[in-house]
Amino acid sequence: MATTPKKAPPRTPQQRMAARRQRLRAQGLRPVQHWVPDVRNPKIRADLRRQARLMARHPENDAVDAWIEAVYDWSDWK
Repeated sequence: MATTPKKAPPRTPQQRMAARRQRLRAQGLRPVQHWVPDVRNPKIRADLRRQARLMARHPENDAVDAWIEAVYDWSDWK
């Protein structure tokens, strides 16, 4: 009578993640962590609004807008 090979015990989530990271590194990738503002925080939202108001009043906005209009290829916009 033939016997079936024994099944490997289930791997933990940590083992699966470690194996995934190892495969990605073997592909030449590396992990990078990005920190972004937490827009759920009312203080952060208020500060972002403050910064946006300051940028909107910047004296060079018209010149920058004119330059963008002159150099950007709008033909792909539908």
